[in-house]
Amino acid sequence: MNILLLGSGGREHAFAWKIVQSPKCSQLFVAPGNAGTAEIAKNISLSITDFDGIKSFILENAVDLVVVGPEEPLVKGLVDYLAAQNETAKIPVVGPSQLGATLEGSKDFSKRFMQRNNVPTAAYETFTADQIDAGLAYLETQNLPIVLKADGLAAGKGVLICQTLEEAKASFKEMLLEQKFGDASSKVVVEEFLYGIELSVFVATDGKSYKILPEAKDYKRIGEGDTGLNTGGMGAVTPVVFADEAFMKKVEDLVVKPTVDGLAKENIPYKGFLFIGLMNNNGEPYVIEYNVRMGDPETEAVLPRITSDFVDLLNGIGTGTLDTYEIEISSQYATTVVMVSGGYPGSYEKGFPISIPESTKGTVVFHAGTARNDKGEIVNQGGRVLAITGMGESLEEALKNAFDTVENIHWDKAYYRKDIGQDILKLI
Repeated sequence: MNILLLGSGGREHAFAWKIVQSPKCSQLFVAPGNAGTAEIAKNISLSITDFDGIKSFILENAVDLVVVGPEEPLVKGLVDYLAAQNETAKIPVVGPSQLGATLEGSKDFSKRFMQRNNVPTAAYETFTADQIDAGLAYLETQNLPIVLKADGLAAGKGVLICQTLEEAKASFKEMLLEQKFGDASSKVVVEEFLYGIELSVFVATDGKSYKILPEAKDYKRIGEGDTGLNTGGMGAVTPVVFADEAFMKKVEDLVVKPTVDGLAKENIPYKGFLFIGLMNNNGEPYVIEYNVRMGDPETEAVLPRITSDFVDLLNGIGTGTLDTYEIEISSQYATTVVMVSGGYPGSYEKGFPISIPESTKGTVVFHAGTARNDKGEIVNQGGRVLAITGMGESLEEALKNAFDTVENIHWDKAYYRKDIGQDILKLI
């Protein structure tokens, strides 16, 4: 198969790495890709939101399968666009329809979907700028801390956890009246704070059947001990000890099945990945959010544990034949450590040459924000630069492999968290 993969981050490099291992893939194109994908596939200079350009490329290169990595083209309706064109209507696409992508594109839409389909989640109310007084009154009835969420896409930064009522009121006004997150906060969801330990559950679905992928725990904040600003993710661990068989059975019965059944019942076309952000609250699962694609950096830890053919999985999603696919998952641990540009998630300098050792025993180095300069050197081009995944028979071995490689990768002002996985080790 000729496959087109859209995206340029660590998630897409992990997808590409897994796709090219399959004998079913004859040619992989990545648009726009990064320095890592360029080593194993053909990078294409094409924007992920250039729908006309994507269509032309599919037709000119006899693409048999399209895989969408990030959420933006999904929320903007790429799947619907390709389905509406005669020439591309029959080409399988891995990614939900625009309506399906609203599960991530609108927090209010997803909360109402959960409510209708009896999916356990935190209590909430949604407010717009013309309901500011009602919203402020509602805040006074809430227990602390109070969670405020921008309704729309805010690059992972639209969630605030307010420790005082004064802070909640001030932030609520900033979001609605001063557009703190732009159009994303034209609606604000006020949510009950959930206690417990977070995890990410990944589901592949063709809209009828589903397969549950390995679960993971990620690390959002920039500083050790989960301090400082939120980021796109500083690391991930899979499997997680607090998601035992009994808990995961509850996740399947109370969350996954009602979600997939709800999509079908409400005629929401959905052939893609569903990332379910969960809270384990005393052994009970509560949904924090849905994302309509794989997570990053969790993908870089999850995919190395899938041992069955990945292209067969993707094709099963796209063609509606997922029920015939048998997923096989390794019992090994995988841990991912993200290396970032100094200053991230604030401002940072780009263009520093990166030295990566040739031998990276027990690890895979996934590129995220990298490019090649005029001299052919790999340089940092984004905030999150590399994701190093270590594998092992134990969590300790996987972490050792990851950090041994991290310590041998260098560029000016590079930073990483040294405590990834340490909280899980204490639970074992």
